[in-house]
Amino acid sequence: MPPNDKSGMATGRGLLTEYERECLAGEHEKQREYETRSRIRSRLDGPLREDIEHLREHDPELLDEIREVVCDE
Repeated sequence: MPPNDKSGMATGRGLLTEYERECLAGEHEKQREYETRSRIRSRLDGPLREDIEHLREHDPELLDEIREVVCDE
């Protein structure tokens, strides 16, 4: 995995894969863009929501850091 610019540590993907970024940018057929949007919505309503709840309970400080990134303008 490529290093993270801030820490030099290896990172995985965030919310999107590189392929999903390409689909949303219109680099693949329109059907792939629709499928990608559906997959992302499923993540938002499932795993991401569960992760947020877990952080709320176990690490509110880290959740605040995520809010700063997501809610920045």
